[in-house]
Amino acid sequence: MHRAIRTLLATALFAFAVPARAELAVFACEPEWGALAGELGGERVGVFTATTARQDPHMIQARPSLIARVRRADLVVCTGAELELAWLPLLLRQAGNPRVQPGQPGHFEAAGFVALKEVPARLDRAEGDIHASGNPHIQTDPRNILAVAQALARRLAELDPAGGETYRSRAAAFEARWREAIAGWERAAAPLRGASVVVHHRSWVYLLDWLGLVEAGAIEPKPGVPASSAHLARLLADIPVRRPRMILTAAYENPRAAAFVAEKTGLPLAELPFTVGGSEAASNLFGLFDDTVRRLTAASGERR
Repeated sequence: MHRAIRTLLATALFAFAVPARAELAVFACEPEWGALAGELGGERVGVFTATTARQDPHMIQARPSLIARVRRADLVVCTGAELELAWLPLLLRQAGNPRVQPGQPGHFEAAGFVALKEVPARLDRAEGDIHASGNPHIQTDPRNILAVAQALARRLAELDPAGGETYRSRAAAFEARWREAIAGWERAAAPLRGASVVVHHRSWVYLLDWLGLVEAGAIEPKPGVPASSAHLARLLADIPVRRPRMILTAAYENPRAAAFVAEKTGLPLAELPFTVGGSEAASNLFGLFDDTVRRLTAASGERR
């Protein structure tokens, strides 16, 4: 009898100790959307993120392990705007999961909920790695994160009606904290307004627009095209005229060419996290922009 009671008690305690299964399996293409899904869903979502901040999101291998994750997903959350064109369609096709195919509720593209910049008037591969829908690097402006959060919370509630109140309340709490954080970041970055910068890749158009920065040149002559010696020579000749304050690179980019320009010009080199996980401080969405603004203001004050 005593042994039976002990067995029942142990079973009950184990049941309480094991966390409940998440209601929705979320496959996030990029770290920012994985972090956002976690903010909005809490314990109701199980989030898997396919890429890291040290990877170029344009060029990911469609590995079997990713196909298996997509096959089990209830929701795929990606940037869209052709950012994942080289790998996501293959994952979706090989996974054969009808819930997450384009046009289904389980397929969510963040770029569809913001106004995209740099939409090309014509498509020409000679112009480099351009995207037909516009520049996809929307996560560098926190105002875009807010717009996506509102849409994603609605989608989560659509897929998991029983958790609708959870998603709505978490979205409202996130929005309040996020708006307050944006105001703080804008105050901290106010001295940067009007400053010009050199960029590596055209990853920063949304960040520049948000903070009022001006692009004075790019390390890449065209998007996705490595810098040639001739292009770097022209860039170096332009810098004394345009007088940029710093050079911006992303955590995943090869810093060699940018470091060369920094060495030749004395400009500070600001490596920005670009997404969640791009630096030790950028461990979540709030830390991402805390660290981005801190690195920008620190580089702006450097003298070399």
